[in-house]
Amino acid sequence: MKELDVVVERYYQRRYPKAGEAQRAAFVRLLSEVEDPDIYAWAMGHAEPPSDYADLIAELRRAD
Repeated sequence: MKELDVVVERYYQRRYPKAGEAQRAAFVRLLSEVEDPDIYAWAMGHAEPPSDYADLIAELRRAD
């Protein structure tokens, strides 16, 4: 999903290097355990993310 790739790449380049250890671990879990359509829905605000990913998804949305 190209749109999701853009969002994730933007976060990875701009926010991941400054992220704390917990958020980095959540990012790795998100990419390895969650299906792309779910991540996309959360990142675009179409659905609420689970609490485990809420802070990370908020950062994905801000990574501009």
